[in-house]
Amino acid sequence: MRNVLLPAFLAAALLAALPATAAPRKVGVLFVVHGGSEDQTAAQTFDSTLQFFQYDPNNVIFKNLIWNAKAWPSVLKSGDSQSYANAATQLKKYAFSSERLGGRDPATYLTDRQFEDMSRALDRLGPELGVEFVTDIAQWIGTQEQTYRLPWPRWLYGPQVEGGTPLTYCGSETDGGPWPKCNPQRYDVDGPGERLLKRGAEELVMVDMTVGGVRFWKTYDVVNMTRKMVADWNARNGTDVQVHWVNDPTDLMRASWPSDPPNWTRALGPPKADSRVPLAGRPNPVVTDPLLVAMNVDGIVRSFNPKVPPERTAVMFINHATRDGNEAFDPKIDDTLVLDDLVKAELLRRYPGMKAENIIGSWMGIREVNPNAKGPPGRPMKERTRAMRGEDLGGAWLYESDKQLPGGDHRYRYWDALDELRQREDVDHIVVIFSQIVVDSFWNLIEVPNQIAKEIGSKTWLKAKTLDYATYPRVGHPFADYWGVWVETQCRVPGSEATGPCCFKLGGCGAGRPYPPPRQARADQLLEDTDPSLAFDIPAWGHLGYDPALGPPSDRKPVQGQYRGTWAMWAPPNEDPRMGELLASQVASFLRSRPAASAQASAR
Repeated sequence: MRNVLLPAFLAAALLAALPATAAPRKVGVLFVVHGGSEDQTAAQTFDSTLQFFQYDPNNVIFKNLIWNAKAWPSVLKSGDSQSYANAATQLKKYAFSSERLGGRDPATYLTDRQFEDMSRALDRLGPELGVEFVTDIAQWIGTQEQTYRLPWPRWLYGPQVEGGTPLTYCGSETDGGPWPKCNPQRYDVDGPGERLLKRGAEELVMVDMTVGGVRFWKTYDVVNMTRKMVADWNARNGTDVQVHWVNDPTDLMRASWPSDPPNWTRALGPPKADSRVPLAGRPNPVVTDPLLVAMNVDGIVRSFNPKVPPERTAVMFINHATRDGNEAFDPKIDDTLVLDDLVKAELLRRYPGMKAENIIGSWMGIREVNPNAKGPPGRPMKERTRAMRGEDLGGAWLYESDKQLPGGDHRYRYWDALDELRQREDVDHIVVIFSQIVVDSFWNLIEVPNQIAKEIGSKTWLKAKTLDYATYPRVGHPFADYWGVWVETQCRVPGSEATGPCCFKLGGCGAGRPYPPPRQARADQLLEDTDPSLAFDIPAWGHLGYDPALGPPSDRKPVQGQYRGTWAMWAPPNEDPRMGELLASQVASFLRSRPAASAQASAR
């Protein structure tokens, strides 16, 4: 048979008649993380302080400070724990952390590696799903160099108040400015969601590890701000892009948001009407993912003491709480219990000789009422106290509860949990896990180790004899001389108006300088973060089990009932490629469970 050449016009007509191959749907994926500063400078602290308040239009800082150029120089002056910023305290705190870590918090680097792993995994899954993925990172707060990762930077550029000035501050004489390399237009840029929309994303899917995968008000801030940005985009472009949150696929937090007053936020006080949506049937699929559970268990196992058998090893979860009042819509504590219980079950499955009663959950401290302090009628005045370790991160209220704390194995404050484990004869090693982060950061490398050491000692740390110069290049360990490096160091001498150096050493310093330092504020004044009475020595063998009335402490050996075993922090997933697989698989599962964006739009 002869080959027949078709005329060009006929060939073109036949090709046009063939069915067109549909282009894959383009889905934008945002990896949502907490964010922060790789190093802590005045510029970084200023930005993060104001970023914190951008999400609450009812807050006095939103209304009166973020876009008020006259007030900007005052931001870094405050060390008052009751103030909007407490920035001066944070500067001292993170300066110490930065020094111990050799000048750089590793969290950003490790987060970027997880993001890259997620993006590669999504690329592999795309053809199977008929989807082209485009990806970016969204952060709750960010450094001066990372403002482009905020959910809507131009919202913060503003101004969002009448008569305000766009946020362009780069320091002044009062705070060491002008700050080097500070860009006054750093907020006048596209954010991650906008970049994805400009790359053609037809919908945005957010997957979150802000606090280890649990639902939390900070992530809700990012989701809500992204939805505001997309609503603005849709209005300007005539589109109908939707935003979804994989960790909360039924939109529990939005459905549960208090209904009265309108546009309620925590700054308005307790709501008049709360939606009270039941938690049942609205799970978080991320915290139940076997990969997340396995990575947390692996991190615990890596921190076992090789000289101590598993059956003589205890595990203590130290958990971060929600904000007072946010239990009206925030299921963070409930999600945390789900994750921690799954980690415990998997640990016991792998090591059946471990004792379930030695695997317990705990929470941090919380402000207490000062009955002597005067405040507005009907409003109890609360302050940090020594009894609660000078902290305010322990409001672990269960979802839609009346300030109810978890019970059972999760009923402890962390010092009570450590005290109980210290006294158990079958515990020779304790692994501490802060399951609400998935990368190394100052939290698990500096903050929590110091909290643990003040209770059960620095020389009981598993690496105390060998030290760890890879993580802590200058001294080989994370420990401060006293936890509270931000406090004032001059104290009133008891019984006089004179002042002198405060004593931060367990057992006292002689010459009338007692430990702990006496309260500096009057009884009717609220304690500030900087009050020396809130600082704790980091003794060699810890406070727990020690009674100063029975004799002096020793750096060479534990005295009285101090802890005699070892302890270590668990290792988070960091560069484990399974994290990228987990994030991508959760996005894929979410998309498989829903119709295509176009079908959703037509249904509406």
